[in-house]
Amino acid sequence: MRLQGKVAIVTGGGAGLGKAIAHRLAEEGADVVIGDTDETAAQAVAAQIQALGSRAAAVRTDVTRKSEIEALVEQAMQLGPIDILINNAGVEEITPLLEIPEEEWDRTLDTNLKGVFLCSQIVARAMIAEGRGGKMVNIGSIAGIMPPRKEPHYAASKGAVHVLTKQMALELAPHDITVNAVAPGVIKNGLSTHHSLADPEQAERIAKGIPLGRVGSPLDISHAVLFLVSGEADYITGVVLPVDGGFLLGGLQTG
Repeated sequence: MRLQGKVAIVTGGGAGLGKAIAHRLAEEGADVVIGDTDETAAQAVAAQIQALGSRAAAVRTDVTRKSEIEALVEQAMQLGPIDILINNAGVEEITPLLEIPEEEWDRTLDTNLKGVFLCSQIVARAMIAEGRGGKMVNIGSIAGIMPPRKEPHYAASKGAVHVLTKQMALELAPHDITVNAVAPGVIKNGLSTHHSLADPEQAERIAKGIPLGRVGSPLDISHAVLFLVSGEADYITGVVLPVDGGFLLGGLQTG
């Protein structure tokens, strides 16, 4: 129960990685507020967390809208001072550079990058006002380190999240707020599920190309997030942690 008495916000917590992270934090004692554009899914996750014995709430939240983030933070503060923010909400589109509509570019950058900025700014102000410090984890991607084909907007947004993480870590360190990022690799039931893992043969080829011999799971990501928000990571800030089974190493080896 490493997070007993802590209050956490998880954006995009209604499914996939966010759901797994919300559950993992609750299992360690945290009270969790879930923000998601799918309010029904968020409420279902909140009910599951309440069954674990933690307090939980669900708030419909579009992270590109400041007013909705403010409502999310207000709801969280009803449970107590905010200790943890997980910026997980994101979108991924598969479109070649020359074919990306401006609207798709804007949607991707607004959700994946502006959303992280807005949530972090609003929550950081609340954390500083309380004077208790805090922990933030941004969900990046190995796409922000080694860009894939046909996803320039997604890769750009996640690369920017990694840099923003470091900048935020510098500015918030004097307030005892740590800021780190987790960069997932290929994750089953994550954003990549709807394309690269949909075909069993392709999924098998991908798994064989990963040094640890398998694709990741949301649970793998939730373990890394839990570490970064726990007391064991009090002296870690500004880190981008790949959780990819060695995928990046495999890519380097094969050129």
